[in-house]
Amino acid sequence: MFVFWGDGSQGAKDLVDAVMVRSTENFNWTFIFILAVVFYVYWSEIQKKNYDAVYAGLSLYAVHWLYEIANAVIAHFAGYPLWTVSNDSTTFILLIGVSWELSMMFSLAGIISYKMIPEDKNKKILGMNCKLAGALSMALLFALFESFLAGTSNHSFIWVYKWWGVIPVFITTYIPFFLASNFIPFMKNRKKIVIGMWIAVAVLLAVLIPLGII
Repeated sequence: MFVFWGDGSQGAKDLVDAVMVRSTENFNWTFIFILAVVFYVYWSEIQKKNYDAVYAGLSLYAVHWLYEIANAVIAHFAGYPLWTVSNDSTTFILLIGVSWELSMMFSLAGIISYKMIPEDKNKKILGMNCKLAGALSMALLFALFESFLAGTSNHSFIWVYKWWGVIPVFITTYIPFFLASNFIPFMKNRKKIVIGMWIAVAVLLAVLIPLGII
């Protein structure tokens, strides 16, 4: 079953209120296995000196973290996040809107998207540069899959606000994610951009978590 918009129901609000951020109640060994897979993928790319793929992965993952931090800040001040995950759907919730499994998937999504770009980086697809076409295609795929997750019986994804759903997720979230992975690796100052984004993530986490905001 696909859900395309939040319903604003009390049931959705109750699910969000029950979310246990950084609780180890559901923790299990899949946490370690998934982490090992991510390390393997990154070190394999580094060994091959495929640094563009690494930049792609780290670019999208940094944007993901900036979005998750913003979502947690929204939850703190507005009462509810734009999106979140249920306790029953994960082994560990990092921030109000993201589980361990989801975050680790995003750590690899940029590498996957980069590898799907044709060898001819100037190739046109439907009249668009292949990097842009690839970003839009991946964004649409992820938005539709999130719609499926929002309709699962264990509430893998929870949308509270009636105005938040597939279309805003596609436009405001996933398009920027995949633009980052598909374009930043080809920029001359890519290293500074990626380092800058991760410094921002580290500073925000170091400040906002102790303050109890996220």
